[in-house]
Amino acid sequence: MTVLLYGAYGYTGELVAREAVDRGLDTVLAGRDGDALRELGRELRCSVREFGLGIPEMVADSVRDIDLVLNCAGPFAATATPLVDACLEAGTDYLDVTGEFGVFADLADRNDEAVSAGATLLPGVGFDVVPTDCLAARLVERLPDATTLALGFDADGGVSRGTARTAVRGLGEGIVVREDDRLVRLPIGSRTREIDFGRGPRSATAVPWGDVVTAAHTTGVSDVTVYAAVPPRFIRLVRLSRPLGPLLGTRPVRYLLDRVVAARVDGPSAAERAGNRVFVWGEAQTADGESVVSRLKTPGPYEFTVEASLAAVERVLAGDAPNGFTTPAGAFGSTFVDVVDGVEWADG
Repeated sequence: MTVLLYGAYGYTGELVAREAVDRGLDTVLAGRDGDALRELGRELRCSVREFGLGIPEMVADSVRDIDLVLNCAGPFAATATPLVDACLEAGTDYLDVTGEFGVFADLADRNDEAVSAGATLLPGVGFDVVPTDCLAARLVERLPDATTLALGFDADGGVSRGTARTAVRGLGEGIVVREDDRLVRLPIGSRTREIDFGRGPRSATAVPWGDVVTAAHTTGVSDVTVYAAVPPRFIRLVRLSRPLGPLLGTRPVRYLLDRVVAARVDGPSAAERAGNRVFVWGEAQTADGESVVSRLKTPGPYEFTVEASLAAVERVLAGDAPNGFTTPAGAFGSTFVDVVDGVEWADG
């Protein structure tokens, strides 16, 4: 069973590639930078495939003999569709590590195509969104009549270049929540609350996280909001900056910021990653006000993504996931998060 890892030389992709080889997976390293691919391929003794995503026929030819594609190349709004097109043509399973809500929504709409192709579409098999998806499933197991889900995370440490570039693409677009089974866009900083993620109350603001699609798909709950812990001054700052939103969303400004990120952001070091932790919180509530709270503590996002994504790869290759669009907890249950060493649960 052969796995093609697209974006193998990126920050997250290289971490995944090294662990995949250590696990003995038959891994093909892929991406558009041939020099970076060949250098990594020589080191890991893996075959490589150099191809961009602009020519559909080339992409299709590159995945035709592959059993599963794991996409680690963000922004996924740019990379997911051409790879999924090729995978569905070939009947190849597709996984990625996105947290972009738009990608989840687009792939959910392609469920029937994937079923017909005999392929699994399973985005978000990393930190985005395995912990929160499993937490959502756990909450609804505890409170089956829940009509509202609030999820959130408080993370240590820095981010990779790819994650920062994805954030730049979202500037000026506000936040997204799910209300009455519809995705609703709101101004940034307009939905805030105090949350105890597991180490005391923190200020938090709603963010356009993938769970506004995945948690609803996993649980059937129609109202979902996802929060991220931020310093109180950040909330004040974003509220003051709302008039700049249209400017931040323009192509020239985003392009300039993207170039700055590409030049200056590398990602946390191994030592920094080793000390990072994420505190994940969730609350389910019924229409009459009954509520339950659960929490998770996990390793840092990058260590988590490596372990969770490859566990998902192994389970999909073993035939444990359904054909069509699915989510991590939808495919493997609320305990899938426990495949990562160091995860701790706490029900409130």
